[in-house]
Amino acid sequence: HLSRKRSSKVERAHSTMMNADMDAVEAENQVELEEKTRLINQVLELQHTLEDLSARVDAVKEENLKLKSENQVLGQYIENLMSASSVFQTTDTKSKRK
Repeated sequence: HLSRKRSSKVERAHSTMMNADMDAVEAENQVELEEKTRLINQVLELQHTLEDLSARVDAVKEENLKLKSENQVLGQYIENLMSASSVFQTTDTKSKRK
């Protein structure tokens, strides 16, 4: 009868240890799952940020090309005005007199 009590106590202790080990593994798995979820969410957020920045870069490039084109048109317009104006004409006659 005494050996059965000992055996029963050992089995209960062993069962308790197994349950504790399983709980620890389950808790560890839960922590890993939460960490994976957090990392996935962070990656998705960074992807969206990258997409937004890429779209902004494209918009800035487009605006830059538009402004360059406008600057060329304005530069040509100013050159035409200057060449048509007598104030901006080179005075070859003055340089010849010297």
